[in-house]
Amino acid sequence: MTRSPATPGGTLILDSEGLAKAVQRDRAVTGWLALAQADDMRVITSAATLVEVIHPRIKRTALEWTLSRIVVEPVSEPIARHAAALLANAGLHGHKYAIDAMLSATALAAPGPATVLTSDPEDLTALCGRTVTVLKI
Repeated sequence: MTRSPATPGGTLILDSEGLAKAVQRDRAVTGWLALAQADDMRVITSAATLVEVIHPRIKRTALEWTLSRIVVEPVSEPIARHAAALLANAGLHGHKYAIDAMLSATALAAPGPATVLTSDPEDLTALCGRTVTVLKI
């Protein structure tokens, strides 16, 4: 059975490192983005991730071009509350894990199957559990 072109093939989620590498046109991340497009997957990140990625040295035009090709999901109150619950369930707290928790809540809310590209697979796996595939980049 073949998938209908109108049915998304899941979601690829970029954490801050994934987004930064997409902006830099990193070969591995570019490959993942091409596969996502070929498989009709949504590519998303959390609005909170932008806080980590945007800094004076980033190439602003490359960032804007990359962002125009992905969906930046807002951090709504339900996402924030879910992120807080994920932190509590994982026994984590504080600002060190806050953005990862918001990204994890966003990933868990995304149409599956969901895959996160991250430089921090341990924390994301602790927060997402086995529902989301977490891949180190």
